[in-house]
Amino acid sequence: MPPSDPFATFRLDGRTALVTGARREIGRAIALALAGAGARLAVHHAGSAEEARDAEAVVTEIRAGGGEAEAFAQDFAEDEAGVALARAVQAWAPVDILVLNASIELVEPYTAITRERFDRQIAVNLRTTLELLQALVPPMAERGWGRVMTIGSVQQELPHPEMLVYAGTKAAQFNWVLNLARQVGGQGVTVNNLAPGAIHTARNHDQMIRTGAALLPRIPAGRLGRPDDLTGAALLLCSDAGRYITGANLFVDGGRHIT
Repeated sequence: MPPSDPFATFRLDGRTALVTGARREIGRAIALALAGAGARLAVHHAGSAEEARDAEAVVTEIRAGGGEAEAFAQDFAEDEAGVALARAVQAWAPVDILVLNASIELVEPYTAITRERFDRQIAVNLRTTLELLQALVPPMAERGWGRVMTIGSVQQELPHPEMLVYAGTKAAQFNWVLNLARQVGGQGVTVNNLAPGAIHTARNHDQMIRTGAALLPRIPAGRLGRPDDLTGAALLLCSDAGRYITGANLFVDGGRHIT
């Protein structure tokens, strides 16, 4: 009798995943990894022409590999953005895996934060997240299988002094993970948080140029992260391989949170 396949539980054949903010960097890497494991992908982007092109490139890459994918546009700063996105994606396919990656960070001293900039970060990072959870988690629980993975940040524990609101939203998001994991754990739905550290992306490129050299000594792994450094952990938390993991906070930060 041949040995069992140790990687079989990582397969996602027949599952549909919605990855928010999936047009590039971390979201793109996770979307491609889930598609590579067999999942059907809903690739979300915020709706600009540039973002639409990037999202279509992700869709094209998935289809070229024999997978199934569709792009969905929705600006998370708009009222009921999560409701609208959930409705659109569910009309395409029931969502089994929800990866909440989209967020914004506005870098400024806490004394300079305005009502408009505060409200925008709350809308994108928390309000729309709540709407997506409300729309998509109950159907997962009814079907008896679901995966929710939020993308947090090392700033949950090591907040940057000029990202007061962003860091606060990431801490709040993990609180929601703990809360929901208790509520739906017995219904086949896991809820976990994957927390990247200093990942070199286009969004933080300028900051990394300014501060990267000073940051490296505080990262035990000795380097900045790459988006694809997150894909192994993402596959674990989004598949049956991680079926007994819920309410967890998994740092993928090269050890930054322990320094």
